[in-house]
Amino acid sequence: MPVIIVPDKCVGCKLCLKACPYGAIEVVDRKAVLRENCIHCQACLVACKFEAILVEGEELSLPGVRTDNYHSVWVFAEPREGGLRGVTFELLGEGRRLADELGQELCAVLLGDGIAERAQDLIAHGADRVYLVQHPSLSPYQTAPYADALSALIREHKPAIVLLGATSMGRDLASRVAARIQAGLTADCTELKIDAETGNLMQIRPAFGGNLMATIICPRHRPQMATVRPKVMRPLPADPARKGEVVEVNPQLTDDGLPLKMIEAVLEATEKVNLQEAEIIVSGGRGLGKRENFKLIFDLADALGGAVGASRSVVDAGWVPQYHQVGQTGKTVQPKLYIAVGISGAVQHLAGMQSSDVIIAINKDPEAPIFKVATYGIVGDLFEIVPALTARIRQERAGATS
Repeated sequence: MPVIIVPDKCVGCKLCLKACPYGAIEVVDRKAVLRENCIHCQACLVACKFEAILVEGEELSLPGVRTDNYHSVWVFAEPREGGLRGVTFELLGEGRRLADELGQELCAVLLGDGIAERAQDLIAHGADRVYLVQHPSLSPYQTAPYADALSALIREHKPAIVLLGATSMGRDLASRVAARIQAGLTADCTELKIDAETGNLMQIRPAFGGNLMATIICPRHRPQMATVRPKVMRPLPADPARKGEVVEVNPQLTDDGLPLKMIEAVLEATEKVNLQEAEIIVSGGRGLGKRENFKLIFDLADALGGAVGASRSVVDAGWVPQYHQVGQTGKTVQPKLYIAVGISGAVQHLAGMQSSDVIIAINKDPEAPIFKVATYGIVGDLFEIVPALTARIRQERAGATS
């Protein structure tokens, strides 16, 4: 949406000049003026402290909005190759609960090109309505056209709550949209609640390195926006017979003036394991004693055909890369089987894995907190237990295939 400068409110402070990434503003006679190379990215709008820069044709929402004009819970349906990311269905499950508590509709926003068949998947997982936006500019993902399309929908339909996954795409998109529509945004939430008295969304997330849990509310502005970590919410079972409405939207998008254009996507082959998609995870902690002993974890994970996780202390010590970290400041996981080896079970680690279907803890300390969430616990020397367990699993698998 185009931005305009209101001369009567402009004081020539030059804050917008510093904010503009394209050098598209100049100050003439103590008034800001847009140059021809302005792409209307709205970075200047956020920087202006005097309400002198507005979106053309739109009233500014400061210092508050009529919150009773905003209804419904929205979930951004994040695309991935050939389908939708799992976090989309997790958010629909949580969104369904929030919408029912508020007595409002649950809507999903589906952006892309040639993705109409995915709309029914969203309805089957709980959505009452799907806003389907298809355009060549929306495939593959690019920040600017996605932000344009989602911002326009929010301005038109005024949802009370907008949820996105705390993924690289979700974080990129949510921050840009929140700035454009002047809404608050809480990142990396691990829990959502509705305040029974006010109806405000209580957005709960770890703070100070996971040592505290902060509850954030947005009482005067709408929509209330949050990104939610994958694997902390549970999706609803799909109901293929469920009915819902699909609203097709024709976006006013163009490739002209885009600051970036996708020329080619190259997928890099990597050995990094996606912990959040793994069904079996074996994680190691400081109980392993030193970096070299972490090979026991890799061996057990290999025998099981699973992924390798780690506690924060192990990552901080440099034993394994950060992408193995499980916990509030790492990945939140929900595998079918989680084996914790030499992990005491600090609250930050438990928050990232305690929703696993089956948890097996191996630790020499019978009072270790990890045993409180474990399905099965083994008290003993991990240097005896883990190699024996690995050997037995390999023996059983070899026998099954012979």
